[in-house]
Amino acid sequence: MKTIDQVDIQGKRVLIRADLNVPIRNGQVTSAARIEAALPTIKQAVDAGAAVMVMSHLGRPEEGSFDEEFTLAPVAEKLTEMLGQPVELKRDWIDGVDVDPGQVVLLENVRFLKGEKANDDTLAQKMADLADVLVFDAFATAHRAQASTEGVIRHSKVACAGPLLAREVESLEKALAKPERPMVAIVGGAKVSSKLTVLKALIEKVDQLIVGGGIANTFLVAAGYDVGGSLYEKDLVDTAKDLIKRAEEKGAAIPLPTDVLTAERFHEDAHATLRSVGRVRKDEMILDIGPESAGKLAAIVRQAGTVIWNGPVGVFEFEAFHSGTQAIAHAVAACKGFTLAGGGDTIAAIEKFHVADRIDYISTAGGAFLEYVEGKSLPALQALS
Repeated sequence: MKTIDQVDIQGKRVLIRADLNVPIRNGQVTSAARIEAALPTIKQAVDAGAAVMVMSHLGRPEEGSFDEEFTLAPVAEKLTEMLGQPVELKRDWIDGVDVDPGQVVLLENVRFLKGEKANDDTLAQKMADLADVLVFDAFATAHRAQASTEGVIRHSKVACAGPLLAREVESLEKALAKPERPMVAIVGGAKVSSKLTVLKALIEKVDQLIVGGGIANTFLVAAGYDVGGSLYEKDLVDTAKDLIKRAEEKGAAIPLPTDVLTAERFHEDAHATLRSVGRVRKDEMILDIGPESAGKLAAIVRQAGTVIWNGPVGVFEFEAFHSGTQAIAHAVAACKGFTLAGGGDTIAAIEKFHVADRIDYISTAGGAFLEYVEGKSLPALQALS
């Protein structure tokens, strides 16, 4: 891929496709991690005297109409504060934008435009016509063939990768192509079905595959345990058995919890009860791993040569059930090998437990991160190449 450093952007009109899909509550950005990740690219273009337009999606509004709930106005305010210069939000921008050299404007949510998700060629061409150079720096959207991702790249006169995208790909390649051993992957989440393909791909690469959350519950059932009222996927128990068998065949392991924290209801005020995995009651649900399991899994992570982390191992948002994910977060931070973390919930956990400065690379992507790990071809990267 051609990168921004290989393209002359001085004095040019530059369109940056960033990922500014940040959480917003009551009109305020609650986590600016993705904005912060996009800043170096925007600053590089400003410093080169470019007239800078930044576009992004936010949430999942109904396509074709404006919706106040999904406006990028709070992002424009935060960007103004973090960039140290005014960033105006342009609501009607598709037919042309006034922007001067050294100035930055934010284009309103691309998902308000009809044809964005369908990768409409006419819409993609209009986006491309706004600028002399397109800088694609939104790895988190690289797995989607949409007008502001794949389409605009194909129609642009000059298209290149931004530094954030380049680092994402470089870090993933370092972790996947020639990993230092032992290689450990941590995959958490509610359902096996949502991460089945990545679990299958990782079991062929890793030495240890740690599963957490509802995913771990399905594996516990596959290992013969009763998980009570816990979330698990009955129709994927045989699949989990096959993955455990496959791990054994290739000398790898899927270490399962030996103790867990349970509750009688899913609520932030629920009382946590420590149980061994064979003693979960019918009226209880597993919401976190126990201290014995946390210690064993943390030891595996600390001794790894390469760690890939995607997803928490418990309901870390609830204070009574955050200790397992906290132990994993600190173990990843303490690991001397190469550590790579990605996904929205993972970033939230990293922020909560203050370990960001001790993880080698934090990917802002979720779905794209997983699809890359699976070995799939991402439409935007294919277009850039």
